[in-house]
Amino acid sequence: MVDLFCPTQLGNISLANRIVMAPMTRSRSPGGVPNALNAEY
Repeated sequence: MVDLFCPTQLGNISLANRIVMAPMTRSRSPGGVPNALNAEY
């Protein structure tokens, strides 16, 4: 069983734990279509 709170390596990125969150760009877009706000984000 993997401990979610242990440090890990993801490619060349060191993570403090295994809990990550994907960018929420499409969920903030009207109709799920990316717009200028998504480009700025």
